[in-house]
Amino acid sequence: MKMFFTVLLCTLLLSSCKDDDVTPTPDTIDVVGLTYSTSTKDFKTTDATIIKALESAGPIRIVTQVNHRANALAVDKELDSTKVIIFGNPALGTPLMQANPLVGLDLPQKLFIWKDAKDSTRVGFNNVSYLKSRHGLQGVDALNTIHTALTNFVNTVGNGSFIPNNADSISKGEGIITKTSTQNFDETYVTLVTAIKGNKNLKLIAEVDHQANAASVDLELTPIRLIIFGNPNLGTPLMQNAQTTGIDLPQKFLVWEDTDGKVMVSYNDPSFLKDRHKITNNDEVLQTITGALNQLSDIATGN
Repeated sequence: MKMFFTVLLCTLLLSSCKDDDVTPTPDTIDVVGLTYSTSTKDFKTTDATIIKALESAGPIRIVTQVNHRANALAVDKELDSTKVIIFGNPALGTPLMQANPLVGLDLPQKLFIWKDAKDSTRVGFNNVSYLKSRHGLQGVDALNTIHTALTNFVNTVGNGSFIPNNADSISKGEGIITKTSTQNFDETYVTLVTAIKGNKNLKLIAEVDHQANAASVDLELTPIRLIIFGNPNLGTPLMQNAQTTGIDLPQKFLVWEDTDGKVMVSYNDPSFLKDRHKITNNDEVLQTITGALNQLSDIATGN
């Protein structure tokens, strides 16, 4: 087993392939930019196997694991087994953010595991096509290596068959709301974290300092930090309707500074998630989420 993960790690670091190298099958889930596979194992074993693979891959660090089903049960709601694992390798992620800081909203990487209504366990990730289209990334060598790493992790539980959903329909910057702050970077960030912590309906889940992570592998970035937070009372109904929404939850804020010193706060527009995952009958919930994100970002930016 140790030899297996050693070989896996070498493959992650050295090999590369493209999204169209994967083999489609007739059983499709239509989510733009999502590549997924059906696991050969049950949900619990799939989760444990992928976690072990991630922990055994030296450059990889797991940032957080969010068990959406457990969070739903905590607020007396039902949800099939659904989980997102957030992890990263700054040596691969930093070059993407050097090309476009907004990629930090979709980093660290995510592996999404869910048991669907047919009791099939699926594992998916946002593919290279999604990152390229949404953030205007072209010619960044790390993308191929990222794709290979993601597919190799999924292959620890799959049979090598993947279904890729192309993201050519997404335009650069689509679904991202950005506001300019009247405060400096540290003030903006602290104000936002304080506002989240002070809201009894929200839970702060993780903070990711992309700039510090870049420095840890001798690379440079302008200040970029990600805040991951959530509210199962609002997120669960979306996943009950469209389970794949879980790959885009919990919610995130990206606080970043450009090369001119301008400070911004960016986040995903809930209407983008509605369209991407084809969420229906949840307009009131989506409006509540939209209002909360708008209010929090206004507080952070001083608007």
